[in-house]
Amino acid sequence: MIVKALRVGLGQLIVAGDALTRPRPQKRSPQGQAAVNKDAAALSLYQFHACPFCVKTRRAMHRLNVPVALHDAKRDPQAREQLLAGGGKVKVPCLRIEEAGGTRWMYESSDIIAYLEQRFANVA
Repeated sequence: MIVKALRVGLGQLIVAGDALTRPRPQKRSPQGQAAVNKDAAALSLYQFHACPFCVKTRRAMHRLNVPVALHDAKRDPQAREQLLAGGGKVKVPCLRIEEAGGTRWMYESSDIIAYLEQRFANVA
């Protein structure tokens, strides 16, 4: 019981810290942002709201100004089932990438952030 209360409290501290120190979004031309928005429509992030690695990933998405759909796999049973069925495990963060060849599920915050930076950081 005490451990759960500590975990919830720390999670809320992490979320509050993120809200207070969130980086500024990348500025782009209207055409560049439209292209990013179009490409980001094929992405979904499965996450837990207060997970530190999910917060790290969301901060990178905000900094890169990439509007990715968020699914809370902790509070939404349907999102949790999609994550388990598609990705094979309930582990967050997980980026669902819709591509011409099918769907790819990417775990690990560092891998997701590297993918987002490689794909979106240089769009002007």
